[in-house]
Amino acid sequence: MSTTAAKASGSYAAGPPDILRPRSHDLAGEAASASDGDDLLNALGYKAELARTRSTWHVAFMSFVLASIPYGLATTLYYPLQNGGPVVVIWGWVIISAIILCVAASLGEITSVYPTAGGVYYQTFMIAPAKYRRVSAYICGWAYVVGNITITLAVNFGTALFFVACVNVFQNEDGSDIWQPETYQIFLVFLAITLLCNAISALGNKILPLLDTFAIVWTFVGLICILVTILVVAKEGRHSGAYAFGHFEPTSGWPKGWAFCVGLLHAGYATSSTGMIISMCEEVQRPATQVPKAMVITIVINAIGGLVFMIPLMFVLPDIAMLVALPSGQPVPTILKSAVGSSVGAICLLIPLMVLGILCGTACTTAASRCTWAFARDGAIPGARWWKEVHTGLDLPLNAMMLSMVIQILLGVIYFGSSAAFNAFSGVGVICLTISYAVPIAVSMIEKRKHVIGAKFPLGKLGWFCNIVALAWSFFAVPLFCMPAYIPVSAGTVNYAPVVFVGFTSVSLAWYITWGHKNYAGPPTEQVGEDVATMTATAASAIPGDVKKPMPVEGSLGKKD
Repeated sequence: MSTTAAKASGSYAAGPPDILRPRSHDLAGEAASASDGDDLLNALGYKAELARTRSTWHVAFMSFVLASIPYGLATTLYYPLQNGGPVVVIWGWVIISAIILCVAASLGEITSVYPTAGGVYYQTFMIAPAKYRRVSAYICGWAYVVGNITITLAVNFGTALFFVACVNVFQNEDGSDIWQPETYQIFLVFLAITLLCNAISALGNKILPLLDTFAIVWTFVGLICILVTILVVAKEGRHSGAYAFGHFEPTSGWPKGWAFCVGLLHAGYATSSTGMIISMCEEVQRPATQVPKAMVITIVINAIGGLVFMIPLMFVLPDIAMLVALPSGQPVPTILKSAVGSSVGAICLLIPLMVLGILCGTACTTAASRCTWAFARDGAIPGARWWKEVHTGLDLPLNAMMLSMVIQILLGVIYFGSSAAFNAFSGVGVICLTISYAVPIAVSMIEKRKHVIGAKFPLGKLGWFCNIVALAWSFFAVPLFCMPAYIPVSAGTVNYAPVVFVGFTSVSLAWYITWGHKNYAGPPTEQVGEDVATMTATAASAIPGDVKKPMPVEGSLGKKD
């Protein structure tokens, strides 16, 4: 390989390819068509296989549904209540929202340079030094795929637990729950929800943008109903503002400071989907600008929606010790029933959250299938030739979706051995996604951010600040979310997130040693321009057509479709 080719097919030392740079002649009239995104994708080494049907707001709405505030906060409210109460609920959410805004902005900037369904995995490969790009992209890709799959599992399993708790706002005459399900019954509810979400995602692919739009309206109508009803009725009275915003009562057994930190899993879980939307880049008309904007917009909307949901709950909060002792581990149904004093009233307020649970599971299923497909497309998953296939009739990677679904169901079996299985699912999802988000940001910083020069979503002087905050959170969050929710622990209540994480890591490492080390080439790359230095000097005046024929990376097996 010539020196020029080696430079061009390696990581773009001088910044993004010309096709991704802003040009003076097309800024005013950039066409909003699918061909724009397809041309860009071709420049990054792939052929377009999915239809581009989503606009900026469609992407923002899907990103919102991936987090599904307030549903995402409802299912994990147990964590902050046990680890401090209102202070952790409200201020933990504010702190994490600010941090995740930095994560979203950092990922958005890089995504505006490399917008593919491979997401952070592809980005890591392109910006890492040539010597380490394959292994670093491989690690990032596995973390991203595992994170997507386990977060989807956590959403669907959390929905199952939440549905059971919602049913039990109705009680028998002796005050006992109307339904006291066996372990296998809860598993069957989870199985039904998982199958339903996959069916909606697969068979209703063309109407998913409409469902996401509906979810936005549904969410805020539901939020207003909950806010007004519980504050006006407040059957058990209302706490003072000092209590709602300042009461701190940890009952987890952890020291106070650490208890506050462990309680952040609540907000961390709800915002962990931040980068999952990147997997939809190949179904967006102008991904280099639309996806980054959607990511940031969503964090702001989520932050506001979360406060609108949680602040009223803190004003009508029943006894915290009673809430954390609930067998279901789901305090929100009990809080709402206490506030309105009626089982019927409570279930009416819970219906919006129950519907959001299904919509969230569907969105997560969609995103997980896309990132699994993108990783398989580059041969990084065992049996990749099956998982990389796109079902032409449904216009989606159906095989990859089924693989993700089967893995979720198999992992769900853990619940038969541990009542704290949901902790493991949510914990490992947050851990893996946090690692996958951190890798491209860290590599970009190591490379002195030269790869984001000319990005279509530039952070400018805020870039270093956002990157540092994002990386600091990642280093803190990974060990934090391996901790049990409370101490002391037993075999049935320990946090199995590290075990699941190590299991997936072992599988990925074994596959890399036996196959990937010699055969995995990473994503395809393009020869852009004749020389990197020349490309930088002429970027401002470059015109479409600068992209040359694909050149494989050193050690690659050739161009991939």
